Amino acid sequence: MQTIIRDPLLTAARLIITFFIGVFAFVIAAIAIGIPVMLLNQERILAAVSAEGVEVGTELFGALGLMFVGLAVFLALMIWFLVLLRRIVNTVGEGDPFVPENADRLSRMGWIAVGTQLLAIPMGAMVLWLAEVFKEADDIHVDADMGIDGGAIVLILVLFILARVFRRGAAMRDDLEGTV
Repeated sequence: MQTIIRDPLLTAARLIITFFIGVFAFVIAAIAIGIPVMLLNQERILAAVSAEGVEVGTELFGALGLMFVGLAVFLALMIWFLVLLRRIVNTVGEGDPFVPENADRLSRMGWIAVGTQLLAIPMGAMVLWLAEVFKEADDIHVDADMGIDGGAIVLILVLFILARVFRRGAAMRDDLEGTV
């Protein structure tokens, strides 16, 4: 029998996770609408960019399209990450977090974090190209501050280590239950 734990921190975590899932889903929907709008307004966008003193051709739309698709994939991965996190939070609220499923979830979250870091490589290349294209523009600024994210590397390590801790904890609990 599972006991439901009423904990304000778990409630807050569920609400915050759900909020960010909604925000990320909204941004993905906006990207899905924005890409065709951008492609339908290429002449107008090129005229506005030219007015800023930047001469660029239609390759801009390929780069922006790839950036938007990459961002949508990144956000979809983040939604998946948050769904897994919410499921872990739910098992804590049910009073039984040391289940093999949580070890699997933590491991998947680690791989999702690896995937987002790998996705950052081509996305960073596109940002650097856009920064170079728009470097002379007065009113258009592209932040090309790129580098290895040490926090993400630590997160990946923590997730994989926690997955092993949870897997070992679940096995120890099963062994203990078998001896009683």
